[in-house]
Amino acid sequence: MSSTLTSTTTSTSGTVEFKVPGLSTPCHTWYKIITANPKSPSPTTATTTTTTTPPTTPLIILHGGPGACHDYLLPLSDLAAPHCPIIFYDQLGNGLSTHLPSKFGDESFWTVSLFIHELDNLLTHLSLHTSNHPFSIYGHSWGGMLAAQWAATSPLSANLHKLIIASSLASMDVWRLGVTRLRHALPAPVQSVLDEAEETLDFTTPEYEAAVEVFYKRHLSLKRPWPAPEVQAALDWFAKDATTYGTMYGPSELYISGSLRDWTCVPLLGRIRAPTLLVNGSEDEAQDVAMQPFFDGIERVKWVTIDGAAHFTHVDQRERHMRVVGEFLGGV
Repeated sequence: MSSTLTSTTTSTSGTVEFKVPGLSTPCHTWYKIITANPKSPSPTTATTTTTTTPPTTPLIILHGGPGACHDYLLPLSDLAAPHCPIIFYDQLGNGLSTHLPSKFGDESFWTVSLFIHELDNLLTHLSLHTSNHPFSIYGHSWGGMLAAQWAATSPLSANLHKLIIASSLASMDVWRLGVTRLRHALPAPVQSVLDEAEETLDFTTPEYEAAVEVFYKRHLSLKRPWPAPEVQAALDWFAKDATTYGTMYGPSELYISGSLRDWTCVPLLGRIRAPTLLVNGSEDEAQDVAMQPFFDGIERVKWVTIDGAAHFTHVDQRERHMRVVGEFLGGV
């Protein structure tokens, strides 16, 4: 356990052991808790913030990818308040948590259930599994998929205070509809490069990387200069270890070949009882068609689309994004 102190926040990090069936040694999940300090922090306050049990109603952040890691979502630290500490963590196989490159391509290992169990394990470690410890969850992209399925199936979701699903999808079928529409709007030469790569299954050429970047600049992030630090952080983690992304999704956002290719949580959405906020960007690769089933299937739901933003709405329109999410968390 380690902690650092600034004038506005305290950052406490640690790891929790995660025993995975079939593995001979335990894995570890890395996490960090960011707590807002009082306006005039006292020495006593500073020395009592290293507990592993966050106070009040924390917000747990589920990163996307799979494999993008927590770094690109650090702007969400803006939401930290004395009543709302922010908990980031790197999912198994990623970032500062245990990496398992030998499991590349093992679709029977990298399942949504694995990550649901990991989240439950973290919540238990943080003493958030008991009835008197409510918490909220924010899931971005793949993290929103995980959050939705967790909220519909985990017994610990009884403690869920509020749910935020950001730039995500309710099923791969509706995701394909939106992405295909955006792809057809790309310049013809770019589409030709993408088509050729899918015919040859060669996704490593400079031409393919350049074509994908055209799509990313339109629908991943509109922040300039490109790439924004948060975008680069996510791309860097994919390059360092593509085990989870390559196995569960594919070689890029434009080609879905992994174990999530037929995923859906649409039949489960009626089980989600917590008030839910949906957020996406007007230029988001998570098009409205991908988000619509959440709105149709979740009983207590609100939906906000942020203009002038793509998939990284928290980067492209940071102030607006934080205001929307902050108001939702602070509301009744």
